[in-house]
Amino acid sequence: MYYTDVETAAIPARPKRTTFYFTYAGVAVAVVCGLVCLGNMGATLETGILPSSGTQSMFRQPASNFGSMRTAGSSPSMGASGALKDNVMKVPKRTKFHCNWVAGERALKGHAKADGSKYRIGVIGGGPSGAAAAEVFAKDKELETFIFERKMDNVKPCGGAIPLCMVDEFDLPEEIIDRKVRKMKMISPSNRVVDIGQTLKPNEYIGMTRREVLDGFMRNRSVDLGAIPINGLVTQIDVPKGATDPYIVHYQDYGDKSAGAGVAKTMEFDVLIGADGANSRLAKAIDAGEYNYAIAFQERIAIDEEKMKYYEDLAEMYVGDDVSPDFYAWVFPKYDHVGVGTGTVVNRPDIPKYQKAIRERAKERLEGGKIIKVEAHPIPEHPRPRRVNNRAALVGDAAGYVTKCSGEGIYFAAKSGRMAAEAIVKLMEGGTRLPTQQEIEDTYIADYDKKYQATYVVLDLLQKVFYSSNAAREAFVEMCESEYVQKVTFDSYLYKTVQGGNPLDDIKLLFNTVGSIFRAQATTPRDREFSNPVESLKRL
Repeated sequence: MYYTDVETAAIPARPKRTTFYFTYAGVAVAVVCGLVCLGNMGATLETGILPSSGTQSMFRQPASNFGSMRTAGSSPSMGASGALKDNVMKVPKRTKFHCNWVAGERALKGHAKADGSKYRIGVIGGGPSGAAAAEVFAKDKELETFIFERKMDNVKPCGGAIPLCMVDEFDLPEEIIDRKVRKMKMISPSNRVVDIGQTLKPNEYIGMTRREVLDGFMRNRSVDLGAIPINGLVTQIDVPKGATDPYIVHYQDYGDKSAGAGVAKTMEFDVLIGADGANSRLAKAIDAGEYNYAIAFQERIAIDEEKMKYYEDLAEMYVGDDVSPDFYAWVFPKYDHVGVGTGTVVNRPDIPKYQKAIRERAKERLEGGKIIKVEAHPIPEHPRPRRVNNRAALVGDAAGYVTKCSGEGIYFAAKSGRMAAEAIVKLMEGGTRLPTQQEIEDTYIADYDKKYQATYVVLDLLQKVFYSSNAAREAFVEMCESEYVQKVTFDSYLYKTVQGGNPLDDIKLLFNTVGSIFRAQATTPRDREFSNPVESLKRL
């Protein structure tokens, strides 16, 4: 089976032309000052991002009879050995992905549990984090892996940007990359323009993808390796009461489109991975705690070919309290249109006003354009207080792995999904035992935090410093004229490591930045005031 035979058959073909795109990398430039001034801090930050939950001991006990997937209210059938059997229907091959039901071809034949069945892994969510996790689990043939996705051809509101390191690390083919972006323009509150990108090497770029294509490719690859896809919406999760009791997942199965709203079913799992986004059902089930969030709003606008040529290999990033009081606004080219959007944490009710402002500031190149899609999505602002509970682990947006300042999440989603799955597979020792909460925290959580905590800390600091006032935003754009700043920024973004620089250059940059802020404070109008005392307290 080829990737194009399944979900991607429903995706519009990519135009055969050489085009380029940019991403949140505009903001990657924001990484700059903190990355440069605080670059050496990454080597010393090895503790967790946030305190993890308490530990829980678990001992191997005779396993209960797992394995039921049945319609709500029905009783599972029993085999001769006493093990539960799944009521699974085969569907004709080469149909659409969500109907390409292969469970019937993959019967339980393991030996890990007392009833002779394999341990079951449930991955909830089919985006980059879920697909990356399912791929790792599927390679271990002593485990049975299922991946849930509500909408197999989902077009998630997202810039679609991926760093260069992700292309090689996740073996992504060039065919799924619409554009390779090598430059951008940054526009200050006073409309000062700074060109970025001259430090990139010929083979360096930021890849721009369509999420429906990227997600579909990664998900289909996990299916080809053995993961079993379920086109369904998870509605409720019952957590285990005993040390080896299963998680019970309730969901609406949309595999049979004739069923309308879907068929209510349940299924039992030994280990769960929550890759189901900011509004994660699994996070709620395991009481993972709340986090603050931004709302990202974007309009996809079709413009004529002449105007699209301007964005051939270019993206634009705008800062100013008119387009966002604490974030940035963007014009990112897609394969045949541009994405125009903004975001905010502190004043979410006024997002329509900020969106109108970015359209106004970019109107010269958007004139005559047609809005073809409007989309919005919550973006986590920090990791959840608890990311593991018992045998359930959160990854990607569900765990809160989106960086401040840039709003980037795709790479960290895929990376966390892979790291969580690799740790759990190793702990399960060929499908012969269940991992404990403490073991998962000591491997997946500890390793992830050690590797990326510095990045989150620096970007959090940058957002507080440079997105807090128009004066700071003006200084930020001025700072980005420095080739030294650009090099450190892009190196940090493309390769996902906090880059230190030359100490003398760091000191010079620090003084220049302070001078820029003082100058901007004397000449830049104060930010507009707003009041949002109630809604700003909402959390996910």
